[in-house]
Amino acid sequence: MKLKFIFSCCLFIAVLGSNDAVFSQTKKTAKTVTKVTTTTRSAAGKKDIEAGKMLISKSDCMGCHSLENKMVGPAYITIAQTYPMTDANVTALSQKIINGGSGKWGQIPMTPHPGITSPDAKKIVKYILSLKK
Repeated sequence: MKLKFIFSCCLFIAVLGSNDAVFSQTKKTAKTVTKVTTTTRSAAGKKDIEAGKMLISKSDCMGCHSLENKMVGPAYITIAQTYPMTDANVTALSQKIINGGSGKWGQIPMTPHPGITSPDAKKIVKYILSLKK
């Protein structure tokens, strides 16, 4: 009788221990997948930011904006401090680049830039918003 009890306890402990091992292995796998996804996103983000910087240098943006000082339009750093890097802000600001507008930063309107594609405008915005200190 004691032997059956001891055997049952050992079997119970073995089954319980193996479930914990499977659970912890699954948990580790989920963390690994998350890290890979985050790394991939940040690598793509860095490419967009560098492309945005290059696009600004080849455009007329610097005629009205500067990195740190207000000119006709706000400084890029001021824009970055005002808007967090979210998909909604990137989309809204990229449309502002393409369509132009006024009101948020004063009465002088920003000229529309219909020749800039939406993907390029988003890269420009990502560069500007990445300047937040």
